[in-house]
Amino acid sequence: MTTTTLAVLVPLLPFLGAIAGLLLGRTAPGFVRPLAVLPTLASLALAATVARRQGGHQAVDVVTELTPTGSVPVELALHIDGFAALTAVVVTVVAGCVQIYSTGYLREDPRYPSYAALVSLFTSAMLLVVYSGDLMVLLVGWEVMGICSYFLVGHYWETPEARAASLKAFLVTKLGDVPFLIGLFALATEAGSFRITRVLGAVANGGIEHPTLIALLLLAGVAGKSAQFPLHTWLPDAMAGPTPVSALIHAATMVAAGVYFIARLLPLFEASQAAMVVLAVMAAVTMAGSALAALAQDDIKRVLAYSTIGQLGYMTGALAVADRGAAVFHLLSHGAFKALLFLAAGVIIHAAGTNSLAAMSRMGHLRDRVPDAYWTMTVALLALAAIPPFSGFFSKEAVLGVAEHVVTGHTGHAPAAAGWIVLLAGLVTALLTAAYATRLWLLAFRGHGPEAPDHGRQPLTMTTVLWVLAVPSLALGGFAFRVLPDWFDGHDLTPTLTTSVLGTGVALVGGIVTYATWRHTTAHAARVPLGAVAAHPEGDAGLVEAEAIASHEPAYGDIAYAPDPSDPGRLLLGPLHRHAAAGFHLDAVYTALFVRPVRAGASLVRFLDREVVETYVRGAGTLPRWLGAAVRRAQTGNLQTYVSALLAGTVVLAVVAVLVATGA
Repeated sequence: MTTTTLAVLVPLLPFLGAIAGLLLGRTAPGFVRPLAVLPTLASLALAATVARRQGGHQAVDVVTELTPTGSVPVELALHIDGFAALTAVVVTVVAGCVQIYSTGYLREDPRYPSYAALVSLFTSAMLLVVYSGDLMVLLVGWEVMGICSYFLVGHYWETPEARAASLKAFLVTKLGDVPFLIGLFALATEAGSFRITRVLGAVANGGIEHPTLIALLLLAGVAGKSAQFPLHTWLPDAMAGPTPVSALIHAATMVAAGVYFIARLLPLFEASQAAMVVLAVMAAVTMAGSALAALAQDDIKRVLAYSTIGQLGYMTGALAVADRGAAVFHLLSHGAFKALLFLAAGVIIHAAGTNSLAAMSRMGHLRDRVPDAYWTMTVALLALAAIPPFSGFFSKEAVLGVAEHVVTGHTGHAPAAAGWIVLLAGLVTALLTAAYATRLWLLAFRGHGPEAPDHGRQPLTMTTVLWVLAVPSLALGGFAFRVLPDWFDGHDLTPTLTTSVLGTGVALVGGIVTYATWRHTTAHAARVPLGAVAAHPEGDAGLVEAEAIASHEPAYGDIAYAPDPSDPGRLLLGPLHRHAAAGFHLDAVYTALFVRPVRAGASLVRFLDREVVETYVRGAGTLPRWLGAAVRRAQTGNLQTYVSALLAGTVVLAVVAVLVATGA
């Protein structure tokens, strides 16, 4: 088969698997798992074949007009370059691992057929975004992912947390999609086409008259989909869904779509220095803020959620300094180790006998209980902390290295201000990332919480997937930075000496300081009786039981917990801890600025409708009703009454006539 045919089948097979799974879920449940796994694995094989044939050379461009519009045409187009080919492979690898993993994780779930079908549809939508060469067709996949996330995050709809999280994810991403859609129409109007190659051609020829406005409109949609400041608040709450869904959303779909979209249209953003600086500021605030929030979370999945937000900040930071190769390189390596982190967390949660919640303050004695999760998560955390030679080191250093090149003037594709912002924020975030990665490892595997009941050995499908993903987490970066430039515009991705030393140095400092703090707090907590710690001075806020219990910092929604007194995050953050644990109260700010005014306006409209509009409506009908009642009473059916009334009326008329005549 031709490359074009194979490329069409890559997103089509998971879509057909989703349809078949929905149709046969009730009538033939034995086919559900094969229909979930086999189409995705076949799509993986085809995506790998397409990537091998494409080989990082000339992009594959195929187009046919989808429908006549009378103005700007909408075309069914494929545009497969090195970025698209490799991204599709990562998407199918992670999706295949998630589907296999889910057969064990949700083996007792009665709604597994619909879950598996939605995961396949989710995968198909992301692959459509990756391969699409037309912005309107890309938008279809973009929006299908949004509705799939709504259903999958709300899978456990019996719980109020899941219902609220699914609605929040849908609404926040739609909030960004409104300006995104306006930006797409404006871009297509100025370029004369929705086709990506023609849009980029118009940018190169100076045919886009308002690049700053269009770039900022598109950036709003990217901020919502990729959970960047200030539209990132939906992602931590989305952890109320099944853990495999979290792995899929965070590693290969949904949030990766925004970064990939900017990488596709990067020349448009480069045409506006203002847009690049805005992108850099957004990335910097996202990186540092999410890392601080991750350091304060107790739930293991929320730590990983804020971690994803921060790592996406690295990717958008690379785009802000005009290097999509470094951005997509980090996207690929992050997809492997973040999927591994979530799926390993799922093994821990499964061992604890719960579906979604895993407070690290309640964990204890897990190293021997879940050895597969222990070793593979250790590998993934080292990759996350960017410790050489793990994959995260090479991809993160590629981002910092290109920022350094911008600062030193070795490249002129981005403003120097963007380079400084990304470089400084990236180094600070590297320090914080190592700190919260070390904290997670210590609390999860060496914590002092109560030992949970043993729920038996984990299914082989779950543990095998962990080791499969551990391989790229460990080995991907070592050769990828040498091979990927041939696929990614030829830009050098080799780590530079300065940023490698600085990045690794601050990461080691973050990990060592966190470990030392944990040792200190553990020893202190062991010496002080639990009931007596409340008497300690305020400076020991990390150990004060009364303050910890009174804070009621939420893990999900209204679920409260009392943090482990040996938690190093409380001591490291000090008074900032309470605010970081609450996501710096951004949800409260949105509630005050938007939710309450909208509700107040709705209440006012309801009052006016009921008390004013309905009053006039009711009044308009009252007079005719009274007249009708009076006439109805007059219609007695008694002939004598009618004659008497006639005579009385005649007398009255006669008297009136006499009076008038006399007066005249």
